[in-house]
Amino acid sequence: MELVRLQAEVLEANLELVRRGLVLYTFGNASGIDRESGLVAIKPSGVPYERLTAADMVVCDLEGKIVAGSLNPSSDIETHLELYRAFPTIGGVVHTHSEFATSWAQAGREIPAFGTTHADYFHGPVPCTEELSAEEIAGEYELNTGKAIVRRFSGIDPLAVPAVLVAGHAPFTWGKTAAEAAYHAVILETVARMAIYTTLLCPDGAGVSQALLDRHYLRKHGADATYGQK
Repeated sequence: MELVRLQAEVLEANLELVRRGLVLYTFGNASGIDRESGLVAIKPSGVPYERLTAADMVVCDLEGKIVAGSLNPSSDIETHLELYRAFPTIGGVVHTHSEFATSWAQAGREIPAFGTTHADYFHGPVPCTEELSAEEIAGEYELNTGKAIVRRFSGIDPLAVPAVLVAGHAPFTWGKTAAEAAYHAVILETVARMAIYTTLLCPDGAGVSQALLDRHYLRKHGADATYGQK
């Protein structure tokens, strides 16, 4: 992928977060990776969204060495890089502090699969990480956040559940592209909001059956998916 194209796609993913009301001021960030070159483009740290241009997207390699751009990358860059290193099937990562998903993260609770809206996008609960230790926080905090996510996804296909809640922090989502990662951030916030309402109406709700979860997820994402146009 051409570098200019990657930067443009990452800019668009960041602006989509603003359009959908998932970020305030300079909160949040989106990144994308060109797997062929191993280069990652990410939003610069602390720059207002209304001032961003494609050329502002900072480009670095998978070890964090900056190869293009004069601005500092997002402070969450090491989390993004750890996810790219650990999940080779993903091509984009998004981090927000969206209201409802962050509420679940602050509560340290996974989002149960309560219904088919959830099942259309997440093949199971959206997991929550363990809290970081004091040593992890005092050390390489952003890298350790990524490692906590990777540990939580042991045995979970990251493309089947393209989101996580970092305990006490906020959500991360991902996808095959930066645009898809942003899309999943929007869906996650909707699902998180409905899940909160569901727990208020039915505190002891067990969630959707495995049969219905599988049916809805697989008809959209399975090998014999029937959703959409061929």
